[in-house]
Amino acid sequence: MYNRLFMLFFVLFTSYFPSAFATELENSTENWKLADIPPKLVQTNTTETIFASVAGEMRPVADLNPDHGFYAFNPAGDYCAMQFGNDYAFVKTAQLSTKKPRYVPEADRLNDLQNPIYDNLITTQKTAVYNSTKKNGKQIATLRENLRYPVLVRMIKTDKKGEKTGWLTIRLGDRLGYIRLDDVSLDKGIPVLTYHHILKNSENKHFRETSTTTSVEAFRDQMNYLKTEGFQTLSLADLEDYLNKSANLPGKAVVLTFDDGLKSVHRYALPILRHNKQQATLFVISSRIKTKPQNWSADTLQFMTKKEIKESQDVFNIQSHTHFLHRLDIRGTPVVFSRKEHTIMLDFRHSMDILQKFEPEQRYLAYPFGAYNQSAVDAARDAGIHIAVTTIQGKVRLGDNPFTLKRLYAYSTDPISKFAQMVGNSEKSVFNQNVIVDN
Repeated sequence: MYNRLFMLFFVLFTSYFPSAFATELENSTENWKLADIPPKLVQTNTTETIFASVAGEMRPVADLNPDHGFYAFNPAGDYCAMQFGNDYAFVKTAQLSTKKPRYVPEADRLNDLQNPIYDNLITTQKTAVYNSTKKNGKQIATLRENLRYPVLVRMIKTDKKGEKTGWLTIRLGDRLGYIRLDDVSLDKGIPVLTYHHILKNSENKHFRETSTTTSVEAFRDQMNYLKTEGFQTLSLADLEDYLNKSANLPGKAVVLTFDDGLKSVHRYALPILRHNKQQATLFVISSRIKTKPQNWSADTLQFMTKKEIKESQDVFNIQSHTHFLHRLDIRGTPVVFSRKEHTIMLDFRHSMDILQKFEPEQRYLAYPFGAYNQSAVDAARDAGIHIAVTTIQGKVRLGDNPFTLKRLYAYSTDPISKFAQMVGNSEKSVFNQNVIVDN
């Protein structure tokens, strides 16, 4: 969890040391200790909105009901911090009462507060949080819509009439809260969309049979849908936080990735993303970066120049798609399968070194043609990669191996209704099969 609210204090044993050693001791950190300052039980005077960072954007996330106890840390200025999901939320200090809460949280006899996060819920509307699963349980808070919130326990309660109700146990303000399962959806994963080549329908003469060529018209419609429906485009750093359970994320979330570093992406995708204020990751084949500009041609695969990559960095985070490994052998098989682990690792590092000129933090990798084996996975880890993506179809779920993450292809021919199902949190997994890649 980021932004841990710890405090360092320094203990000087001056009575045991001569004054000659005082200066040296004061400049030393040898006797520093890390102290975990526990939160204090508080309540709000009235119903109070709290704010938290959700994928880097500070926004209202919940409303606390008065008279109910929560735990908050000592105020820093006008706000107090309190545990919220995977991180912290902030409540106005002036709205906290000095009185003991009327309803003190029940003791956690089952140690549910210590349970690891095993799932997320997604709120699609304002969602009530209760102090118990009993019929007379009181509402302690309301979660706002469009949140992806960690779940500790899932349970089924059966009443005297035999009727069953599903409940989810969460941690809020360092106390337990309970949400009816019917009021929310369970997290089906985060979609990571893959794009390669972008062309206008009118100019596409040679790439109509490849799944990885998307029309400008379809791409614009897809991006406009994401914007209109309130989807937040996440970075791969956000996705890493998702897998590490270390940050709060929205319910409507999608990751955009572009493989190869093609000129068509700069020409057509960049203006659309820039207009919509959407971010994406550009996986670049570092050996194919051009130094001189090329005249545009829709009939071949052209690659970006250094200048084009640099001027696109307001939208794209530049990461590696290998250096010399994006090739096929004489049998049409990705050459990564025939290379030793050390050779693969050296290629990854060489690519990362080159791309550091654009983006110093090289942490993410797209395997060439999505091809990988255990040697490639081990090489990625040894090279310092944090996340590696494949072309296997599906969403990224909690617990997935960060070195073999799935992605999704949206075809130009897909209607928006299918695209909506693909990126949404639907019960049914929707993805395209038999992807034909541009070689």
